[in-house]
Amino acid sequence: MNAVPDLLDFDELLTDDERATRDRVREFVDARIRPNIADWYDRAIFPVELVPELAELGLLGMHLSGYGCAGRSAVEYGLAAMELEAGDSGLRTFVSVQGSLAMSAIHKHGSEAQKQEWLPRMARGEVIGCFGLTEPNSGSDPSSMTTFARREGDGWVLNGAKRWIGLASIAQVAIIWAQTEDGVRGFIVPTETEGFVATPIAPKLSMRASIQCDIALTDVRLPADALLPEARGLRAPFSCLNEARYGIGWGVIGAARDSYGTALEYSRTRMQFNQPIGAFQLTQQKLVDMAVEIEKAQLLALRLGRLKDAGTVQPHQISVAKLSNTRAAIAIAREARTILGGNGVSGDYSPLRHAANLESVRTYEGTDEIHTLILGAHITGFSAFRGTTIEGAS
Repeated sequence: MNAVPDLLDFDELLTDDERATRDRVREFVDARIRPNIADWYDRAIFPVELVPELAELGLLGMHLSGYGCAGRSAVEYGLAAMELEAGDSGLRTFVSVQGSLAMSAIHKHGSEAQKQEWLPRMARGEVIGCFGLTEPNSGSDPSSMTTFARREGDGWVLNGAKRWIGLASIAQVAIIWAQTEDGVRGFIVPTETEGFVATPIAPKLSMRASIQCDIALTDVRLPADALLPEARGLRAPFSCLNEARYGIGWGVIGAARDSYGTALEYSRTRMQFNQPIGAFQLTQQKLVDMAVEIEKAQLLALRLGRLKDAGTVQPHQISVAKLSNTRAAIAIAREARTILGGNGVSGDYSPLRHAANLESVRTYEGTDEIHTLILGAHITGFSAFRGTTIEGAS
């Protein structure tokens, strides 16, 4: 396990349960992910065999209550996300897509029958879900989506396309967002439904140990009870996105910490000019800067988690963590690679892999620009999103 910076006794801010959850996930990552991730990444393989193990750990929908979900705190979920992403962003993304997006959509907006039908099986990892919001021509602006659901008798017919949809080719159920005559609505779509086709996107230079897909929807016929009854307008998918954004604010710290730890260990053993490179002032400055930024990111994430557990967190506060911590994590991964020198481009070392993954993390669930505008709207009272309100921008 790589070194963890602890300049401020961060552990003293956690409860016994929170430390136990973190340590349990850390042990899993050390045993099951860290020894294999370089190979999975190189071969562009998502290790689907880990899904039952993640479920056994209680990580699928772990922050949700009831229906077989673990009902853990927001802070515990954040700590778990951080440990998973120390292994690889792709593994944390799986847990996020499954729990924060697909399961949350059903938990927040579904009928009791829908919750009973899907959530227990998803929590056990028997059913994998995906979340279809982004389209080929509407990424940051979901209000411009063209996927449309029209009524036909008592049911619905969906037509359209989605892009960059995590897990879609291995999922058994998809949450699809579509325009209707009543505005944007959400639908539960079994992926075996005729007219639903998911195609993995390849080749990729980032998130290689993960799955992202194009989805084509051609006359996909659904019964009336496929509609998520409580999901009306873009606020519904945004509420799920904020769950995922919260997890990212924690998760990226894991990638940063693993990059830092790799560089620190290397600096202690790599000899140049008759001494370890960690003895040079410039190397120490890099390591200190990384450690300080990781500590700051952890404190920000913990503050956000405490607010979320208190039920008072606001969307703009989540944007602070997603923007700041992701930006810091990318800088740390890149700087860690410089300490490794030429060896840093080898798959034997993690920082460049983390840096490549973080470019995707930086983009999904709101780019830097989107979160900057959310915060700008909150600070000034003026929305810079064309044709939206401040609330709509969140």
